[in-house]
Amino acid sequence: MSVRAWSLLLVLCGTIFLEGIDVAMLAVAVPAVRADLGLSTGTTAWVMSAYVLGYAGFTLLGGRAADLLGRRRMFLGWLAVFLVFSGLGGFAEEGWTLILARFVTGVAAAFMTPAAMSIITTSYAEGPERDKALLVFAGTAAGGFSLGLVIGGVLTTLGGWHWVFFAPVLLAAVVLAAAVRLIPAEARPVRTGGFDLGGALTAAGAMLLLAYGIVRLEHGLDGWAVTAAVLAGGLVLAGLFVAVERRAAAPLVRLGLLRRAPLVRADLGALLFVGSFFGFQFVATLYLQELRGWSSLQTAFALLVMGCDAILAPTLTPRLVARYGNAKVILGGFVLAVLSYALFLPVGPDRSYAAMFPALLLTGLAFSLAYGPLTIAGTDGVAEEEQGLASGLLTTATQFGSAVGVAAVTAVYGIAGGGLDGIRAALVVPLAMVAVGAVIAATGVRGSRAAADGPDADPGQVPGQAPGPAAAPAPAATKLTA
Repeated sequence: MSVRAWSLLLVLCGTIFLEGIDVAMLAVAVPAVRADLGLSTGTTAWVMSAYVLGYAGFTLLGGRAADLLGRRRMFLGWLAVFLVFSGLGGFAEEGWTLILARFVTGVAAAFMTPAAMSIITTSYAEGPERDKALLVFAGTAAGGFSLGLVIGGVLTTLGGWHWVFFAPVLLAAVVLAAAVRLIPAEARPVRTGGFDLGGALTAAGAMLLLAYGIVRLEHGLDGWAVTAAVLAGGLVLAGLFVAVERRAAAPLVRLGLLRRAPLVRADLGALLFVGSFFGFQFVATLYLQELRGWSSLQTAFALLVMGCDAILAPTLTPRLVARYGNAKVILGGFVLAVLSYALFLPVGPDRSYAAMFPALLLTGLAFSLAYGPLTIAGTDGVAEEEQGLASGLLTTATQFGSAVGVAAVTAVYGIAGGGLDGIRAALVVPLAMVAVGAVIAATGVRGSRAAADGPDADPGQVPGQAPGPAAAPAPAATKLTA
């Protein structure tokens, strides 16, 4: 790729790195925030959940807004919002202020991240160049989260929890300044029709209720009636959203896109894989800190090996994808994840770090094999005018996956009575999630073989479905050359 192409990619990767360290640093700093502000357990939980609600609730809308209103405009505008409200979080002196700041920051990420991903998929030529860019992007996301654990521990220890909010402000300012210069202007007006307000409202409402219901699963059987009512309300709104989209002249989401088997398979795979990863990391952290008495910083360094994907995703994974194809590499990532979680399952009260190391290393390797190719599969073959939507669907899947993973392991841990028995029971959740994901990934391998046997068939077409429109090339003004 050219110097300009690499520079643009670096800026966009800076955004996803920013998002990763923002979440990870706060996860480490939460105990210090609670002690300093005197927060209750419920308020402390909402400090973490507010970001998830904002992110998961508006990602689908954010992805489509990038297509309709302009990717550059959405990226720059919401990056500025992210910067401002992250800084406000650092000045918070009461719980509600911090919760509000985290919610708006999550909403900003919901618009910013799909815009960044769709800028990649429309700025780099489809094929090896785009695949490499997406793999670097995916590796940076995971690396930001892994490094954020360590950085958050250091900042909290040396400067106080306020710096967990101020540090992202500095990084966001640098990224914003560079993005203004490097992100090309839209070559033509992106918006092509009226805005689907009914679809936007029902989609946001459904996503918010479903995300809230999933977060409430952490309480287990406590308040189950409220949790069930919230989830039911989300499903009702989701059904209403589908009805609205069927009748809309210019729908927010073209429902035909959801009939693409490779895209749906990639989104489901991303939900299960990311959910299992965050669930496993949460349980591993709980084990090391609650049962073993390790400090936040010790735990962060212990889990840092999982960040090997930041190196392997842009170096090893592209070669494997080029040789074996996306489907086989994704399946390999799921199989490695099954193995890694199974190796960690027989934890004991005094297990050595050397005994845990292979499982942690395999977890990072599995992430490097699965996540990037899932990103490629979730946007491959989609028309340019729907790249933001495809990116939004994929990001929505990953956000819901992370919420499901953490909520499920928390609920199982509590139901099992906590302690070592609770840890072992909770570890079954991520293992089951990647096992199901491996089955779904295996269907992708069979599908790719069938496509290879029939060279005239459209690999993205669902059997029995009329062929969809071919992916339109990106405008010359926004396409970067190698």
